[in-house]
Amino acid sequence: MSKRILIVDDAAFMRMMIKDILSKNGFEVVGEAQDGQQAVELYQELNPDLVTMDITMPEMDGISALKKIKEASPNAKVIMCSAMGQQAMVIDAIQAGAKDFIVKPFQADRVIEAIQKALD
Repeated sequence: MSKRILIVDDAAFMRMMIKDILSKNGFEVVGEAQDGQQAVELYQELNPDLVTMDITMPEMDGISALKKIKEASPNAKVIMCSAMGQQAMVIDAIQAGAKDFIVKPFQADRVIEAIQKALD
């Protein structure tokens, strides 16, 4: 059975890029959210195997959403996505329970490697 993944990013283009990488590598994208609030709601509804979470988003940022998801589901697997120069936020995310982080612009092999590592 393919692993079910929720993609969270405020940029539709970024969601499309990740979705494309995941689909080509046999993962099932079960949902997409464009902000942290939507991510928390969709996580509860869909119960995906893994979430790719952008850090900087409107409404609720990725780190707040990560904390809310981990509160409700301590075993949730979340990989943070960040642009270059957000190292401090990445550290916050890892401390909040993120499994890994990937840097934009995405490199397909790095995305797949991070996801497989988090799912093991």
